[in-house]
Amino acid sequence: MDWQRGRESDNVVEDDGSGSGGGRSLGFGGFHLGVGGIVLVVVVSLLFGKNPIEMLSLLAGGGPVASSPAVHAPGAGRPAGDGDVQVRFVKTILGSTEDVWGAYFQAKGHAYQRPRLDLFRGHVYTACGAASEAMGPFYCPGDRLVYLDLDFFQEMDTRFHARGDFARAYVIAHEVGHHVQNLIGVMARVDAARRRGMPMEGASGLSVRLELQADCFAGVWANRSQAQLDWLQAGDVDAALNAAAQVGDDTLQKQARGYAVPDSFTHGTSAQRARWFKAGMAAGDTSACDTFQASAL
Repeated sequence: MDWQRGRESDNVVEDDGSGSGGGRSLGFGGFHLGVGGIVLVVVVSLLFGKNPIEMLSLLAGGGPVASSPAVHAPGAGRPAGDGDVQVRFVKTILGSTEDVWGAYFQAKGHAYQRPRLDLFRGHVYTACGAASEAMGPFYCPGDRLVYLDLDFFQEMDTRFHARGDFARAYVIAHEVGHHVQNLIGVMARVDAARRRGMPMEGASGLSVRLELQADCFAGVWANRSQAQLDWLQAGDVDAALNAAAQVGDDTLQKQARGYAVPDSFTHGTSAQRARWFKAGMAAGDTSACDTFQASAL
């Protein structure tokens, strides 16, 4: 992926934990997790194979459970000089999402509200609750921020076997896809359905449909960014499809416990995640991404 062809966004905040970053500036003191925050922690923990109990313990102010590894020190294990390149990469991918979705919204007569991306180190406080780098990337609709610890890219290489710049770009585009869902009202409708008692978890639950749509939106971005910049190279699409597949519920659960439990799915299977990303990329239009009306995911 020739990502240097793109422009860098000015909406990336580097949060070093000193209080200057987007998440820290919210100024939460004595933070208490609400139900939504707890759900977010559990969902993201399961997605990345983490122990939800450990995460909740950390966020509640306690230490990690005895059997869990210690939280990495901010910036630990990041090669000298590599961080600057990664920050430029993140800024460039975010810049491309801004250009793609800005043009898309404008064509439909609407203004696109650009999200900010918080590159945090170690821990961060958000409108959705406190979070640690162990949770992986996520989007918080409460403050309209995408959160990412750059160490996750290393984890993609080593743990998820999802290498390549376009694989990393897919992760960012997926979280921005959630922002698009927030802007067009999808998240509000899902939350209203949840309050009415509609099931969130499960192979065809609302959470799975929400996540698969974000994958499809990431594919729409991939299509349109390629049309704008012609920056993809041989193997890039396969790398993104592999990244989508590596974080499927069935794959992660089999890695963690040896078997999959469809009733607990929150993001979709590996095949579904890759298929919906591919559908969005093939169409280049969100009309191909209505996972909520799809009878077969």
